[in-house]
Amino acid sequence: MDVMPLLLLVAGSAAIAAAARRTPIPAPLLLVAAGLAVSYLPGVPSYTLDPHIVLPLILPPLLYTAATESSYLDLRAQLRPVALLSVGYVLFATFAVGWVLYLLVPALPLTAALVFGAVVAPPDAVAATAVARRVGLPSRITTILQGESLLNDATAITAFRVALAAAVGEGATWAGGIGEFLLAAFGGVAFGLVLMVPLHWLRTHVKEALLQNTLSLLIPFVAYAAAEQVHASGVIAVVVVALYLGHRAGEVDFATRLQEEAVWKMVAFILESAVFALIGLQLPVVLRGLGEHEGFDAAWYALVVFVVVVAVRFLWVYPATWLPQLSARIREREGSPGWKGPFVVAWAGMRGVVSLAIAFSIPVTAGDEDFPHRNLLLFLTFTTVIGTLVVQGLTLPPLIRLLKLPGRDEQAETLAEANAQAQASRAAEQRLDELLSDERNALPAPLAERLRSVLERRRNAVWERLGQVNPVTGESVDDTYRRLSREMISTEREVFVKLRDGRFIDDEMLRTLLRRLDLEEAAAHRETA
Repeated sequence: MDVMPLLLLVAGSAAIAAAARRTPIPAPLLLVAAGLAVSYLPGVPSYTLDPHIVLPLILPPLLYTAATESSYLDLRAQLRPVALLSVGYVLFATFAVGWVLYLLVPALPLTAALVFGAVVAPPDAVAATAVARRVGLPSRITTILQGESLLNDATAITAFRVALAAAVGEGATWAGGIGEFLLAAFGGVAFGLVLMVPLHWLRTHVKEALLQNTLSLLIPFVAYAAAEQVHASGVIAVVVVALYLGHRAGEVDFATRLQEEAVWKMVAFILESAVFALIGLQLPVVLRGLGEHEGFDAAWYALVVFVVVVAVRFLWVYPATWLPQLSARIREREGSPGWKGPFVVAWAGMRGVVSLAIAFSIPVTAGDEDFPHRNLLLFLTFTTVIGTLVVQGLTLPPLIRLLKLPGRDEQAETLAEANAQAQASRAAEQRLDELLSDERNALPAPLAERLRSVLERRRNAVWERLGQVNPVTGESVDDTYRRLSREMISTEREVFVKLRDGRFIDDEMLRTLLRRLDLEEAAAHRETA
């Protein structure tokens, strides 16, 4: 097996994603553009998006990282809009887009058109959250988009399977389709509920951080595969497990949390970068099979489908937002949603790698014949994904600035953080007094005072962010503390290296000393971060 194409993909996409951080262009868009540009360079390997790799091996870890970073409480508070988008909108888009394509393309069976509708129905989890983080959307809108993107893939994949069974002549019925959907949804939830408690127990009872992180890497794949074995939704199982583990993350020891954060950030960065680059690299593969639909017809179909996909989301979002307002109870609890928030939610409907992966899983044959217009469906999926990423992805940030949506209230968030830290510090001081009153915990006065000073510094650091900054440097007090601490530790580190180079200490001792400094630097950073 030639691993060079894979290494080139990972290294190239990571480099482009890193470069994107220095530009105003969101990384997903730059990666897609780079993939398109590179796809026709001579000597570039052919990259085909294999659904047997994307769905079970790439989708679970991406969903897991997104879900563990989401708030279970916030998602529960926004359950109605999330459910209306992740289930209702996906089914509506499946039928609406499929019906328009059925009317548009001559000789295209309705079942095949519905297959396509299910393919392009779900907005992409990675694209939505990446853009939402970049532009600083209000927390409620961010929660709704994240919640939708966590669950809509399950709805789309199930709808795709039902439509595909009908298209290939496997005798699918409405009753059978509803039954399969219910099995996927409730089966996925059931698997998640069954797995989440024992997995959390393992995470809290396995004391070796390295083993805990190995378990963490296996969790999304285990949850996905276990559910899919009985035709339940692996996507929902992963999301349920990840939400629970993320909600209970405070019960895991600190070493595991520190390692997990670093490991999963790296995994998410590599996978997100690679999948968006892969989208652009599919252009030659898609165009090679276009055949009879080349030219004006294909371009016309692509334009119409893109417009319909965008319009259908607006047709769903506004009624789904305003019809619940007929309830006086909901109006009193939530207030008026206005028109700006729903507009942003409707416009943030970028499609991504899941749509392409599902499209590539359309079989070549349907019974004894070729699957009708399969290559055209692949092409339209590709153009829809590219169109939404480029058009909506590029215009979403200026649109939000134009609408002047209120962003996150950083002052209020800092005040809440300071109050929480003050309560925790008071409780810790009381506990420290209790411990020091016991002669078994006797400490010299300087060490006891050091424990108190650490608590005081941690408590004051957050309040200082609300105060004035240094008029010369523009730094807050905690920024200055962090910088000076880093300079001191850097000086110690240089001395240790010089001592090693002079053979006064060996490499093993150097690693021990450097690790101690690294932990102190991390602690100093986190105390004031």
